Amino acid sequence: MTPAIREWAARWGLPAECVRDLAALFGAVDNPPQPAAPAGARENWTMSTVQLEASRCGVWLTRNNVGAQLITDPDTGQRRMIRWGLANESKERNAAIKSGDLIGIRPVMITPQHVGSTIGQFISRECKRPGWTYRGDAHEQAQANWAALVTRYGGDARFATGKGSFS
Repeated sequence: MTPAIREWAARWGLPAECVRDLAALFGAVDNPPQPAAPAGARENWTMSTVQLEASRCGVWLTRNNVGAQLITDPDTGQRRMIRWGLANESKERNAAIKSGDLIGIRPVMITPQHVGSTIGQFISRECKRPGWTYRGDAHEQAQANWAALVTRYGGDARFATGKGSFS
């Protein structure tokens, strides 16, 4: 969520929960101002940039590899599909919802009823190359579905193209 949206919500007295819900309705798609990226930078540049920024902001992130492979069981000789990554229990589920490239947790101080307690907020970033813009094809929509789900449950999920992913 951008600082401008946070300021607007505060000006109108909207609770953060309301703003998160609004972001979820629109797929939590956020195309922040583009950072200065080296010519030809790809998604791996974005991923490194987002991970460095997260570290500076006190956010722990790790790579969420998602995939599937047909293997042969060495004991039985039977072939079976092995799937890995969040929200990848089946081909059908993966077509409808695609988890982000990076997942993690951010410490959040809760007030006033839980004064002094710290909770962990789930974080997810789907990294895209610098200059990318949302087109809404089936793949991107499934990624936006993940962002909306995470946001709906109080997490922070969005697309990222580089610096500014945690503002």
